Amino acid sequence: MNPDQSLLSLFTNASLLVKLVMMLLLSASVISWALIFQRWQLFSSAVRSADEFENTFWSGIELNKLYQKFSTARNTDISGSESIFLAGFKEFVRLRKQAGIQPGAIMEGTQRTMRVALGREIERLEMHLPFLASVGSVSPYVGLFGTVWGIMNSMRALGAMQQATLSMVAPGISEALVATAMGLFAAIPAVIAYNRYSNRLQGLINRYETFLEEFTSILHRQAHTQTAPVVYSASEEAGRQYE
Repeated sequence: MNPDQSLLSLFTNASLLVKLVMMLLLSASVISWALIFQRWQLFSSAVRSADEFENTFWSGIELNKLYQKFSTARNTDISGSESIFLAGFKEFVRLRKQAGIQPGAIMEGTQRTMRVALGREIERLEMHLPFLASVGSVSPYVGLFGTVWGIMNSMRALGAMQQATLSMVAPGISEALVATAMGLFAAIPAVIAYNRYSNRLQGLINRYETFLEEFTSILHRQAHTQTAPVVYSASEEAGRQYE
């Protein structure tokens, strides 16, 4: 490529507004790629964490021991199904110790607490996804705006000349079209990442909701027993439901 036609040259020769559009799109692209890698790590970690916790949960360990194990961990290590379990079990034990409280009230309070924990997990996983959606939908139009503005300037300058050739018009139009290319460059990865992560998010939400319902059914039987301590394991309690 001729140096006069390089991308850097096209940028430096563009009008101020087109330069601002290009810089905005470049910034959006850089931020999008940073968020794409950050969300990839987050969702991968969430899936691994869910697998490990569910394996432990159904391994036969007693619920109170499982609670003690995860309650002593750092807050930064608790997420997903673990946070739902900790919130629900803590509230269940607290309500169960109150004298005269009915099993229905215990389960209602426990489910409400777990739903709050689930909402917080969804909010954590959804963070920054709207930005990717915005970049994917807006960037092409921002680039197109820069292109239209650049071509308008080229046509205005062309109209002031008595004789015009393609070589005189081409550089200005090329500068303008770079804005459209940058808009697509920013938008395409953002759209792909948003669709991908939205699907993964929905899969995790379904997984968390399934665990919440399973854990609720386990605690429901516990709420109707007379034994104060909750010592049954999830696998034992699931088996007792069919006795």
